[in-house]
Amino acid sequence: MKSNLDLINECDNFPYYDDNPEAYDKLVSSYYKFFVLGSRRAVGYVLPWVVEKMPWDKKWVIDHDKKRLFPYVEGLQAGKFAEQSQVIEETLSRARENGSFEVIKKWRNELYTIHGADQMIKMERSGSPLFGIVTYGVHMTTYVNTKDGMKIWVPKRAKGKTYGGLLDNTVAGGIAAGEDPSECIVREAAEEASFPEELVRSAIKPCGTISYFSFRDERAGGEVGLLQPEVQFVYDMEVGDDVVPKPCDDEVETFRLWTVTEVQEALSKRMFKPNCALYLLDFFIRHGVLTPQNEKNYVEIVSRLHRKLPFPTATAM
Repeated sequence: MKSNLDLINECDNFPYYDDNPEAYDKLVSSYYKFFVLGSRRAVGYVLPWVVEKMPWDKKWVIDHDKKRLFPYVEGLQAGKFAEQSQVIEETLSRARENGSFEVIKKWRNELYTIHGADQMIKMERSGSPLFGIVTYGVHMTTYVNTKDGMKIWVPKRAKGKTYGGLLDNTVAGGIAAGEDPSECIVREAAEEASFPEELVRSAIKPCGTISYFSFRDERAGGEVGLLQPEVQFVYDMEVGDDVVPKPCDDEVETFRLWTVTEVQEALSKRMFKPNCALYLLDFFIRHGVLTPQNEKNYVEIVSRLHRKLPFPTATAM
């Protein structure tokens, strides 16, 4: 049985500097720092073996001594931002054609934003773990207040998907380049749970963000050990007992209404997708289910749900 802190550690598993400064510095110094035009700080970490296997061309500067890499463009004109996106796309497309990496074999045809530059630079979603950039998403917990107490709508992920067969948050998804988080949650709610747009717009409540830094495991698909720093926008939606989510796309097999106790038991048995545990713990804290009186690691858990990442994060979406 896993404790709540164990669940945090399973997802937010990238080392912390303060825990072992020497080991942290040794690890991070082995990574290549990924820069883009207009970024004053690295926007991602690239593992050395990824650098070796990636089919770079002359449009990249790879400094092996300083362990830095960035798309090369002449001059610093604003118009070069789109050109950097093109260089990144061409490189990942070559890697896909060459079969260089498992993770991009499931090409998503969906672009993510690389934050930290003065203008928007984009990257194919499936390639983001290869560059270790911060990715962004939305998660919504839908719940019902019944005469028997609060209950939560819990989906089971389709077996053919990553983390297949595990439990998930009611609605979740990645934020595409240029997409507003509130529009993303409306879209995902319709696609995954068949929730009507008007219901979601009137009932959702934005509840902040959660951030963490993970090493990807075999359940995520693709190569093990790729880096995944993430920021997720969190939403709650209270509904009546007449509202029943239904699978719409191929992400979810079934939905079931769970009691809080059932959800807590399932969490302790690692039945949920690892990052989903964090959103549920956050939900329980905000709704007074998890308190300093019943959770000895309360302060650390609250802190760990909002990790400060070593890269620039979005100032606006």
